[in-house]
Amino acid sequence: MTDFVALIRERSAPLEALPTGTEPRVAALEGVRAVLFDVYGTLVISGSGDVGVNAAAGRGDAFVSSLQAVGLPATVDGEIGVEALNAAIRDDHAAKRDLRIEYPEVDITEIWRNALGVLGVEPPERNDLLRLTIEYECRVNPTWTMPHAAEVVKAIAGRGLLLGIVSNAQWFTPLVVRAHLGLNMARGSLFAEDVMVWSYECRRAKPGTYLYECAAAKLKSHGIEPHEVLYVGNDLLNDCTPAQQMGFRTALFAGDERSLRLREGDERVANTRPTVTVTDLRQLLDCLPAVETAADHG
Repeated sequence: MTDFVALIRERSAPLEALPTGTEPRVAALEGVRAVLFDVYGTLVISGSGDVGVNAAAGRGDAFVSSLQAVGLPATVDGEIGVEALNAAIRDDHAAKRDLRIEYPEVDITEIWRNALGVLGVEPPERNDLLRLTIEYECRVNPTWTMPHAAEVVKAIAGRGLLLGIVSNAQWFTPLVVRAHLGLNMARGSLFAEDVMVWSYECRRAKPGTYLYECAAAKLKSHGIEPHEVLYVGNDLLNDCTPAQQMGFRTALFAGDERSLRLREGDERVANTRPTVTVTDLRQLLDCLPAVETAADHG
């Protein structure tokens, strides 16, 4: 996987967070014992504002150049190729909704394999197929570290708070975090291995509550109750609403105009009230306590 991390770095260029004009609303939050993060638009800048399968329609030239990068014939019209990808996603979503899954998630490697088959292109061996998904993602959804993300994550961990992830994601998302923040998401990282909930693994996505229910169950095994959790994300609907429904406290991250999603006029967020709003991730440190000792819990 280190080769893929290097590839992400090679295909990336610096991005700057764009001001949102939002006023921060910071408050000291007592009793927080765990902090869970979204990834795209929160820990990393996302050029499209979201993970690629949820972003705006891809581009034909990106499709063709991605095929070329892994040695596949680039005779397919790029726009037709992109539509094949989108059609495969729609078909997968429809099949999952037939199983009463309201917010399904795809496995992007399966999507590419199916789309290539429809296009009459022999899918490559698995390693090249994985590389193909990265090549395309880096082209349609360029990413970079969100300012101060790594230092804030390390500072929170240094306070003894449990760290986790709940994110719409694909298999390469942990590698994106590692490439840009230098944080390894594997065993022994700053994040609790059993409290990293990725949509592609669960085959369910935000704004459904399933990912948050999984996180709550995992936190329960650590003796952490929902009201002791702060969830940090950039989207009122996908992040703050289901987290609030789970009883988590929430921090709306309004630090980049590309990805801030206030969902104005959407009745699904009518009752959503973030606990705090931050425009710089360092402001989280003004909200969070040092962890209480075991003696404090009796």
